Amino acid sequence: MAGNRAVVYVRPGEVEVRDTRYPELILRDGPGVNPLNVGRKCNHGVIVKVVTTNICGSDQHMVRGRTTAPSGLVLGHEITGEVVETGSDVEFIKKGDLVSVPFNIACGRCPSCRRQDTHICENVNPDRPGSAYGYVDMGGWVGGQSEYVMVPYADFQLLKFPDKDEAMDKILDLTMLSDIFPTGYHGAVSAGVKTGSTVYVAGAGPVGLAAAHSAQLLGASVVIVGDMIEERLAQARSFGCETVNLRKHDDLGEQLEQLLGVPEVDCAIDAVGFEASGHGEGAGEAPATVLNSIMGATRAGGRLGIPGLYVTGDPGAEDEGAKEGTLKIRFGLGFAKAHTFVTGQTPVMRYHRDLMKAILSGKAQIAKAVNATLISLDQAPEGYKQFDGGASKKFVIDPHGLVRN
Repeated sequence: MAGNRAVVYVRPGEVEVRDTRYPELILRDGPGVNPLNVGRKCNHGVIVKVVTTNICGSDQHMVRGRTTAPSGLVLGHEITGEVVETGSDVEFIKKGDLVSVPFNIACGRCPSCRRQDTHICENVNPDRPGSAYGYVDMGGWVGGQSEYVMVPYADFQLLKFPDKDEAMDKILDLTMLSDIFPTGYHGAVSAGVKTGSTVYVAGAGPVGLAAAHSAQLLGASVVIVGDMIEERLAQARSFGCETVNLRKHDDLGEQLEQLLGVPEVDCAIDAVGFEASGHGEGAGEAPATVLNSIMGATRAGGRLGIPGLYVTGDPGAEDEGAKEGTLKIRFGLGFAKAHTFVTGQTPVMRYHRDLMKAILSGKAQIAKAVNATLISLDQAPEGYKQFDGGASKKFVIDPHGLVRN
């Protein structure tokens, strides 16, 4: 039997690479696995040899100790790889196929999946709709920051690349299809970005940069990115965005007016989530900051795309309300301005095929936009540390050394 190695959450601030069980087409008991999912047979699944798997900001929330993730949880939900074994019920995916794995786990059979709402599949997580690999309270499906991983419902979920050699030439772009590119694109679509739009993106981490690039692809006339870290803002400027440093300037409307002539934009995207910081020098954590600021900065009748993560359990929050996801949001302002709010995980399958074609045609340059940076599996703990420190990089793990850099 082949072995396996994976990135595992140990305790707040610490991950390590450990020897782990080689995947089977059955969900075994382990850290974070919902008891009702233990023993679940997956003859509709495949075993994937991981070619690339990325570190995500959502992973970082767990590693910081800001969720109820258990020690020993195998991390990782951004997976691209080669199929090495297929279950008896798999008909269309074959051994040797190079595939992108949506981070949402979806059955393809329930009412939500049939509506393309694969982010809220009703059959994969006994606790509530929606599931993902290697994530707390998501059913316990084993994460993919590893050498091998099991992927259920393969015929429905997997995006097969049409030409393996062409795909490997653009693998640093295509690896973003499992989450970050569709998530950024969903944020822009949800915000109503169209030709000529002025767009504000809160956050210049990888999701914010993906959202900004997506807004450009959708025809925005001006994309403005706000963040607290100058290195990240420089990355946004590298592909044509305007920027606002919110550590130096706490009045977002004033900064928008300097750039646009008016203190508001047509639409806005929250790519930060619940670990938001207040604006201005020395400001501390204030989880509702982004939501309140984008309501203030978006014109009446505008839309707010919110792909940034918000949780129902945050043990590291500074106030009791935020610990259960209750934030001090100026909802009356949003109501008065007739804003549309779109929240929740991204339904990756709604977008990933079209975004793949945009990458293969050369239209989309997502790896450049997010500064994709290749590392080995053993370098993953250091990648987490650098990412947590604000490095403007999207770390891409290459477990088997298969990617030509």
